[in-house]
Amino acid sequence: QLVDSGGGSVQAGGSLRLSCVCSGFSFESYDMGWYRQAPGKEREFVAGISWGGGRHAYARFAEGRFTISRNNRQNTVYLQLSSLKTEDTGVYYCNAGPDLDTQGPGSRWGQGTQVTVSS
Repeated sequence: QLVDSGGGSVQAGGSLRLSCVCSGFSFESYDMGWYRQAPGKEREFVAGISWGGGRHAYARFAEGRFTISRNNRQNTVYLQLSSLKTEDTGVYYCNAGPDLDTQGPGSRWGQGTQVTVSS
């Protein structure tokens, strides 16, 4: 089970920290990722982190503004969102087992958390 939280409504330029608490699988053995889906658009890769935390991958729009991290003792992965833009609005989903090279998702998903950025 993956439980996403931390979304909300912020003004452009603001920040949010998303969390995903995981259970029911060997979290410490899985690469983890975040994806997002804007209204009327397909779900897209945002960021990924390797099982040990030593490798990170970011979509181009996320580089320099978003930071992914994880705490294997707490079975939690985080996504720090900074310098938010209105186009960052969407539902953000945690994902277990993404391919960090192809940015394709794994099979386990969180329920999603809504991020709304206003101008």
